Amino acid sequence: MAGRFEIHRAGDDSFRLRLTDAEGNIVAVSPSFKSLSKLRDGVNAMREAAATGIVVDRRQQQA
Repeated sequence: MAGRFEIHRAGDDSFRLRLTDAEGNIVAVSPSFKSLSKLRDGVNAMREAAATGIVVDRRQQQA
């Protein structure tokens, strides 16, 4: 099973998005959104970023 996007209430007037992996571990949490339509925009942006994002290795710190 793939990960999933979960919608949660964040107070009385906003929502948060959680991205979980196949085992249900939380991978990412969004900032709060004031509307479900903005949250859906956030899901689409996250999907696009995940599909096209590059990996940056920052283990080697320059002194």
